[in-house]
Amino acid sequence: MAGSSLLALLDDIATTLDDIAVMTKVAAKKTAGVLGDDLALNAQQVTGINADRELPVVWGVAKGSFVNKCILIPVALGVSQLLPWLVTPLLMIGGLFLCYEGAEKILEKLFGKKNLDEPTASEAATVNLADLEKERIKGAVRTDFILSAEIIVITLGTAAHSPLLHQALVLCGVGVGMTVGVYGLVAAIVKFDDLGLWLMQKPGALAWVGQGCVKAAPMIMKFLGVAGTIAMFLVGGGILAHGISGIHHWQESLHWSTAIMADLALGILAGLVVVGAKGIWAQIRGRFNRA
Repeated sequence: MAGSSLLALLDDIATTLDDIAVMTKVAAKKTAGVLGDDLALNAQQVTGINADRELPVVWGVAKGSFVNKCILIPVALGVSQLLPWLVTPLLMIGGLFLCYEGAEKILEKLFGKKNLDEPTASEAATVNLADLEKERIKGAVRTDFILSAEIIVITLGTAAHSPLLHQALVLCGVGVGMTVGVYGLVAAIVKFDDLGLWLMQKPGALAWVGQGCVKAAPMIMKFLGVAGTIAMFLVGGGILAHGISGIHHWQESLHWSTAIMADLALGILAGLVVVGAKGIWAQIRGRFNRA
């Protein structure tokens, strides 16, 4: 009797762990767009930082990211228990925000909008490097808070109908795993050119590999930016499509590749609509302020 009870307990534990692993895997796929953007943005934060200070800056942002998730995960669990009806609207808002960010990135590229937060060359020469590091870390942690909130909401939507313990384990697993993965990759990316310079000093084929690393570093950054933007539209459009029953049922009859293109199109359209609505609201508010 005791042996059979132990086997039943072990079977329940194995089933629970398997369910958690599956939900974590699904959540990781759905948050790919946010992660691509998170990776690109944080890798760009160390631009202009001395090479010997790049890793400390990345570590400072990573610690801030852990704090963000320690705040967001309990809040998300509280929402799922006290206001479960709010999960889907939050998920839709997160999807719209992803599409909006992607549309803004495209419009900035097309119309060459300048980043007003970026100091000019003359201003950068007078900036205290320690203050610059602190400002970069604070800015990156603020950005990470928004992106982490999106990750947590998307993950919560994946595990919304599971028991509280399962939700907590999935959220913690995704939160810790994504933070370690993203900032580990950021550290590797920002030191990739340094690796190339080090290899260039070596004889033979290693010097050739080093040259390739130095040339590839900026291309990797550009690729991350483009791939992250596309993934934001795909993930955001997919969230919106699943939240609108008519579109979701229509997509179920499509080939998977056509459904992906439909998600992309919906994401771009939704993002442009939100950008346009924001611009109209800014004009209306400006007229009221002048009046």
